[in-house]
Amino acid sequence: MTMPERKALFGFGPGTAVGEVSEILRCAAQADRDGLDLFTISDHPYYGSRLDAYATLGFVLGRTSAITGVANVTNLPSRPAPMLARTVTSLSALSGGRVVLGIGAGGYWDEIVRLGVPRLEPGAAVRAMEEAVTLVRALSGGGGPVTFDGEFYQVSGIDPAPVPAPPIWLGSVGPKSLAVAGKLADGWIPGRAADWLSSRYRESRPVIDDAAAAAGRDPAEIATIYNLPGRITASPLSATRDGAGRWIGGSAGQWVEELTAAVLEHDASGFVYFVADDTPSEVALGRWTQEVVPAVREAVAGA
Repeated sequence: MTMPERKALFGFGPGTAVGEVSEILRCAAQADRDGLDLFTISDHPYYGSRLDAYATLGFVLGRTSAITGVANVTNLPSRPAPMLARTVTSLSALSGGRVVLGIGAGGYWDEIVRLGVPRLEPGAAVRAMEEAVTLVRALSGGGGPVTFDGEFYQVSGIDPAPVPAPPIWLGSVGPKSLAVAGKLADGWIPGRAADWLSSRYRESRPVIDDAAAAAGRDPAEIATIYNLPGRITASPLSATRDGAGRWIGGSAGQWVEELTAAVLEHDASGFVYFVADDTPSEVALGRWTQEVVPAVREAVAGA
């Protein structure tokens, strides 16, 4: 997937409950039909009540024609990097390149270890993520057999897939993880409800930029894509942020004003919308795709 001519990507993240299959597929079709860029699925394989992220993405990509699928973010400890490379390159080949690889080092370790996965301390989990990014790229794009002898991953004489690696976006939080994003990633997902005015962004983005510069990269090439829960209301709200400064939503016009400023003034690269109230998902998605996104695209293009 290549970044489009516009300056920002727009996506939607539905729930993943097994009992909501029809709604998830309906939303995917609607998002694809209405011209969204991204359809994202969370990855929590330790919960039996939730759909598997990559099985869902494969099914969704097979039923859509233009939208890109993203695991937001892949639970790396439960998906070994060599197999993850095979999964994403296969999805890319099958879908015509409509996949982005989102990766997280692992956050819910008390749940993860229930899968039989060895617990890693935070520093080790970040080193494992760095190795994973390197190995996924090595096992993509063709070329000769790959041998990799790392701290966490070892492969011997494995042929790469003849498919380019997809863009890799990291859900980095701590300083070491942010440095890996700056060194290796194509994009950064700050985390749910962290936006361009949040302290997480203000404190974290400079770490990414410094690491990118130290690696000889242009920091501007690393996209920032926000997971953005909120309400799209019929009439304007008196306050669009709560007492802690978190975005809570507002009318379509308030969303348009806020997101346009985020792109033009704060270099935001994309937004994944999550419904944050009891509005039916198809209604909320319709407001997002028909009232908010087109207006932001138009405002950004005309700036």
